[in-house]
Amino acid sequence: MSGYLIGLVGTGIGPSLSPALHEREADELGLRYLYRRLDLDVLRLPIGEVLAAARTAGFDGLNITHPVKQQVLPYLDDVAPDAAALGAVNTVVFREGLATGHNTDATGFARNLTRGLPDADMDTVVLLGAGGAGAAVAHALLSLGTGRLIVHDVDATRAGTLVSALRRRFGDDRALSGSLDDVRGADGLVHATPTGMAAYPGSPVPAESLREGMWVADIVYRPLETTLLKQARERGCRTLHGGGMVVFQAADSFRLFTGAEPDADRMLRHFEALEGKPAHAR
Repeated sequence: MSGYLIGLVGTGIGPSLSPALHEREADELGLRYLYRRLDLDVLRLPIGEVLAAARTAGFDGLNITHPVKQQVLPYLDDVAPDAAALGAVNTVVFREGLATGHNTDATGFARNLTRGLPDADMDTVVLLGAGGAGAAVAHALLSLGTGRLIVHDVDATRAGTLVSALRRRFGDDRALSGSLDDVRGADGLVHATPTGMAAYPGSPVPAESLREGMWVADIVYRPLETTLLKQARERGCRTLHGGGMVVFQAADSFRLFTGAEPDADRMLRHFEALEGKPAHAR
């Protein structure tokens, strides 16, 4: 039986559930599968060197996470069209000597949103964060029919770059740069920065900006109960945590790595067992 060696590359990845999600699903499918963390804080190597070392060591693939989803691009031999359009990669497949980049964040977020908040009003949505994850979320939101997407990032240049890319793909009237003030008038808010994770505590928006009737989605999943989501629920907002997104993007990555069809519902149940909480909206 052939086996698979997969890695996760990023910083602060100790709490990640990706190894458990992938390995458990592989066990269910009868596949030999090892998933290892390659923490950049521990290795103290640039992403290009880590990618080259993984290729030499015989890895079959890598998941790429914060903060190198965009930095990895120059070191790849090929990039799938969707990932190229996003300008970010979260999955690298090594096959026949080539490293090919893919993005399963966009599909993972889209599936989580349509499953968790199927009737969400999407006329005007604010997106916080224009990095690799934010780019994937932005493309997913517009593909799902968001009328007007307002992008805010602490790095105004990065936000502008993403907005320009979105306008080229979806039209000039669908995306624009904005500020935190735009949250007050939005139908929905999506948070796509590390704020709220254990290493980056706090909320990215003032609680008074959140109002009853709007919806708030967070891509952070460790913890599931971020400060932002807690404040949003207290103010009468519908909320969606990042648990479903991490499961669905993992399922899509697993398929790319192995060619086998994962059972996403089974992976959701495993996630819920690991977290002790349901992977759906609240």
